[in-house]
Amino acid sequence: MTTLASHPSVEAAPPRRPVHRLRAWPLTGILLLYPLWWALGLGVLIFFLAAVPMLWALVRHRAAGHVVKLPPGFVLWLMFLAVVAFGLFTLGADPAGTVPGTAQSRLVPFAFRLGGYTALTVLLVYAGNIERRVLTQERLVRLLGWLFVITVAGGLLGMAAPRFEFTAPFELLLPGHMRHDAFVQSMVHPTAAQVMNLLGGEAPRPGAPWGYTNTWGNNVCLLAGWLAVAAFAFTRRRWVKVFAVATLLVSLVPIVYSLNRGLWIGLAAMAVYVAVRLALRGKFAALGLIAVAAVTVAVALAVTPLGDVVNARVEHGKSNGVRMYTTQKAIDGMWESPFIGFGSTRNTIGGRNSIAVGESANCARCGNFTIGGGGQLWQLLYAHGLLGTATYLGFFLFGLWRFRRDATPMGLAGGAALVSSFTAMLWYNSLVTPLALTFLAYAVLWRNQQRGISQS
Repeated sequence: MTTLASHPSVEAAPPRRPVHRLRAWPLTGILLLYPLWWALGLGVLIFFLAAVPMLWALVRHRAAGHVVKLPPGFVLWLMFLAVVAFGLFTLGADPAGTVPGTAQSRLVPFAFRLGGYTALTVLLVYAGNIERRVLTQERLVRLLGWLFVITVAGGLLGMAAPRFEFTAPFELLLPGHMRHDAFVQSMVHPTAAQVMNLLGGEAPRPGAPWGYTNTWGNNVCLLAGWLAVAAFAFTRRRWVKVFAVATLLVSLVPIVYSLNRGLWIGLAAMAVYVAVRLALRGKFAALGLIAVAAVTVAVALAVTPLGDVVNARVEHGKSNGVRMYTTQKAIDGMWESPFIGFGSTRNTIGGRNSIAVGESANCARCGNFTIGGGGQLWQLLYAHGLLGTATYLGFFLFGLWRFRRDATPMGLAGGAALVSSFTAMLWYNSLVTPLALTFLAYAVLWRNQQRGISQS
């Protein structure tokens, strides 16, 4: 019996390409449920965990015959990752003035950084390849705006209950020696604030849900613009706009009481960037709104206790000496291995005034300062040399240039976030969450370009 399929006059139909769309849940799950991950002790680690299903989905997507798009300037980022990986061979070096150690003793922080950069690379590629009907730009921006609301709430919690902390479920699963390690605790032990002696007494500095107060300040800059875009560009609901304005005004309180000068400078830089972009397009009415906002902040500082806090912080720069000391050490050490650096950070022998000073049970911050721990730029120069620094900065500078004509609200917010990341690198380190949010800003700009939105 001759079947239709075997008849010589009937050609076999070409095989259908399997359909494998990237799902939104790995990304939306991180952003929407971040307070839950923080409470479980998985706040930072969730980016490492989520990278696994994202990478697997991208591999299947490619195997199904679909093209995996790469972000503009991606070759620069791949070169940076190569420099970071090659740093494995320099871990055994003991630069002048640093605590001696072995390559094996430095392997864990090296692996954390390499793993963090790799996981966030997967995040960037995945975010840029999700179809618009699966994850719209509006939804992504709203999720980032939601994170700003959570950040403000965490700041208020840090002010109201600075010593609030608890043992997270994931923390309980760790062995005792890991659970009590300071670095591990910063990732898995939820706290509301860091209590520091900065103004002649103990001062609570908000940190929830981002761990460190500096990370909290960095992320405020990276997220603030998205709430404004979500409220004023994507909806006409009056209550949403009122809520957004109220949230932005309330955020001034933890922003000031965080005593975070880098945050203040970052917000100012973002405002200047947006003002210049708008002025170049002749939109001077919008500049008036920025001026009104500046006056509002000035009045708030003048007639409320917030002004006293700002003045006191400016006059009491207790961290300046240590920051300058470690910065100079990073620059000096960079010249010992100028091209690829030392693969990771190192600790100084002693402190600023004596090599005999060091950490102790009575003074955890006396000496043995981390070279490269006072800002992403200094860490890049010291740990990854001039080549790593050039490729890292080159990638984001290329993005700013490539997307310079995107004058949409999302384009302005994304560009402002990238600008804030450049100011922040002078005093903040980027791994893990600040770089993740910077990459998501990059992804919004990249997705805008893919949509063919008018850039003029």
